[in-house]
Amino acid sequence: MESVGLIQMTSGPEPLQNIAYIEQEVTRLAEQGAKLIVTPENALVFGNKQDYHLCAEPLGSGELQDRLSQLAANNKIWLLVGSMPIATLNGVTTTSLLFNTDGRLTAHYDKLHMFDVDVEDGHKRYRESETFSAGNQVVTAETSLGILGLSICYDVRFPHLYSELVQKGAQILIVPAAFTAVTGKAHWETLLRARAIETQAWVIAVNQTGVHPCGRETWGHSMVISPWGEVILSLAGETASAITEIDLAIVEDIRKNMPVGQHTRFENTFKTKSRI
Repeated sequence: MESVGLIQMTSGPEPLQNIAYIEQEVTRLAEQGAKLIVTPENALVFGNKQDYHLCAEPLGSGELQDRLSQLAANNKIWLLVGSMPIATLNGVTTTSLLFNTDGRLTAHYDKLHMFDVDVEDGHKRYRESETFSAGNQVVTAETSLGILGLSICYDVRFPHLYSELVQKGAQILIVPAAFTAVTGKAHWETLLRARAIETQAWVIAVNQTGVHPCGRETWGHSMVISPWGEVILSLAGETASAITEIDLAIVEDIRKNMPVGQHTRFENTFKTKSRI
């Protein structure tokens, strides 16, 4: 059994305010025994394009990443920062960062799927691709708790990504998010439970919550779901942090008893036949 901590927060555009809250909650969760702590998407900066680009740091360098590294090392925990803006030669990415117990950045994941949709809420129009450059890599990371499969928010609507993560060994799927209140109420739990059931993996989903300074409203309801699709932990709609335990033996038992990964006939099995 391993203890994991979730930080559900209402981030704003000021990174130093956001990171101060994260530091407070990480310290508290670590004292309770958490070995892996996960924050939401846009945990360090939640605002508009100018806010993200102004605060973007090169990967592995910068004041914000230095503080996150120190936070992980001081508390001897694995810290998964749901996302922060990272400056690259090709633009700014929204990127998950994984720090180990020594504070070393051991993995990063650039969000693959951009949230370019229209939603019936106060914000109406979402065009993430106008702010961020999409990633192009499927990323897993080995930790002392097991193999993590990394994803961010809108990715959860694309099950083939999670199949790929499991093919690469993932036992725990991480879904940091800033799911809107409208789409969250309709689809959040359903999508997360589906991803857990079809991959037979643990799902740790940590969402933003409440009304943000930019006017956006997010759903909250962060949760941990077992490989059988059971909701083990679920928060409500307010800012909160929580800790729970996961057992990787359940992953192995379920995959052994119901080996859907071996039964699938759609992994490089059917080839498109050429027509003459």
